[in-house]
Amino acid sequence: MKIYIGNDHTAVEMKNSIVNYLLENGYEVENLGVDTSDPSDYPDLGHNVANKVANDKYSKGIIICGTGIGISIAANKVKGIRAALCYEIETTKMARKHNDANILALGARIIANQKAILLVEEFLKTDFEGGRHQNRINKIDTI
Repeated sequence: MKIYIGNDHTAVEMKNSIVNYLLENGYEVENLGVDTSDPSDYPDLGHNVANKVANDKYSKGIIICGTGIGISIAANKVKGIRAALCYEIETTKMARKHNDANILALGARIIANQKAILLVEEFLKTDFEGGRHQNRINKIDTI
């Protein structure tokens, strides 16, 4: 599976930890984020990842800014994207099972890198349940 990852200047270290984890576990990774602490704009980075994921239905995305809020708002502007901001295992699991989230948003100033990796692992191993949840996804897609 291909993973598109994007981050702003606040999240370089977290992004690098996640990329290492992904590569060690056989995922194909495309880095769309920044690699320095020079100021960058999270809306552009979130939008870039969202466009890639929207055009590659077999992929997933990971986006990271200071809180994960701004970058997830930007990503969710792209049709077909369901970016979920998650800080806990249970919300990450439910984002996939019930909402078919295709992008995981994280806050580098909110959670530790090790916890972020646990959330990424949960996000990637959890499948969408479909069924009654598909009707809700269809409604979201028409908005």
